Amino acid sequence: MAKKSKKQQSGGTPATVALTAAGVTYTVHAYDHDPSHPSYGEEAAEAMGVSPDRVFKTLVADVDGTLTVAVVPVAGQLDLKALAAAVSGKRATMADPALAERTTGYVRGGISPLGQRKRLPTVLDESATAHATICVSAGRRGLEVELSPQDLQKLTGAVLAPIGRA
Repeated sequence: MAKKSKKQQSGGTPATVALTAAGVTYTVHAYDHDPSHPSYGEEAAEAMGVSPDRVFKTLVADVDGTLTVAVVPVAGQLDLKALAAAVSGKRATMADPALAERTTGYVRGGISPLGQRKRLPTVLDESATAHATICVSAGRRGLEVELSPQDLQKLTGAVLAPIGRA
């Protein structure tokens, strides 16, 4: 069963609401976000004491005119060519941050692959399957959810592909 703080019990973020509605087992990890930290994902891994290869960042890219979500380990980078190939596209570029925020309903550094305002095509780096659980943003800076990669894939309709690189 999910561990929920009082905030999650009274509604939470769209991501935690979606997880609860789906009946998925997850754990919420909250930490104090430091706005001066150079990397949201690395900050999350450090704050939670979790290996950076188990903490995944949510990036929004434009693949041939279609916004696409990429979920990759914070320890690496997104391979844009591999992302385009994973969704049968030709070219991928990082999406405009303001457009990503408007489309997903989340702020940069807190974009979750779950509970987005508009469901976007999603690709999950295949390295996620090497772990029993992974952590992704719960929809705001300083809040992560831990869940199985299989549940994340099922809830987002994600394609598994090698889109991350060291």
